[in-house]
Parts: sequence; structure tokens; C-alpha cells
Amino acid sequence: MTVPLDRHRSVELQVWAERVPRVRRIVAAHLRHWSLDLHVRPVGRALDELLANVHRHVGDDNACVVELRWTGRRVTVSVADDSTRMPRLLPSGGGLSRVMALSDSWGTCRTADGKVVWFTRYAEAPRTAGLLPYAPLPGVRTARELPLAALV
Repeated sequence: MTVPLDRHRSVELQVWAERVPRVRRIVAAHLRHWSLDLHVRPVGRALDELLANVHRHVGDDNACVVELRWTGRRVTVSVADDSTRMPRLLPSGGGLSRVMALSDSWGTCRTADGKVVWFTRYAEAPRTAGLLPYAPLPGVRTARELPLAALV
């Protein structure tokens, strides 16, 4: 399947608590536009965790970039910030543990300016079923009258 090149969006923002719901709505709108409605809630929850980590550990005064990409098979969401402090997976069940539970894969890597934390979800476009009606099955009386080869 060939996916158009417009399946990529990025948003640069200051991570204030008031902006997190706005970014979640932007990401949800793009997922719905791409017919990926089933992924809106889990992607939104995992993105909330990544943005909360930036807000908590990096602070309000630093900018971050949220990037959303769909290849036709996978949705990748990444959050890049300018902090060199790498995130850790804690056993408490929140933060990156929640991202791990909501995604197929996740990771983090250093960049020249800071770091990127990302996650992916398997997400193929839904296939539409044809709306043509099937021919009705023959009734018992009709089936008895038809030769056996016509029923198969």
C-alpha cells in the first residue's frame, strides 16, 4: 500500500500544563483524518505521559517538538526536548511504564541538542467492506428442486 507523503505532522511548543490538551486534540484530529479512530485514545494517553515527563523533568521554559508520523502500517509519536537528562523506566507503573503498555515499541535516544523519546503502534488503515448484498440462499423447497451441482 502506498501512503501519501502528507502523513507527517510536527508541532513545536512550550510544555505548559494548559497546552497538553490542545496538542492531544491536534494529534487526535490527524489520526481521525487518517481513519485511525481506534488509536486516538491510546496514542493520546501515551502522548500525555511523554508531555507530562517533559513538563515535570525539563520545565516550562524549554521548548519541545511533538512529531506524528504514519507509514501506513505504524504510527510513530516522538517528543524531542533540549534536556540531556535521559528518562528511566520506573517500576511504579506510571510514566514510561504506561507508554510501554500502550505501545508496540518505544525508545529514547540522545541528539545533538538533547533527546528524543518515541513510541510506535501497529496501525493499518481500516479496510471497507463492500456494500453489495449477497444473493439470498435458496429455501428448503427450492433446494430440493435444484440439482446438487447448482447448490455448490
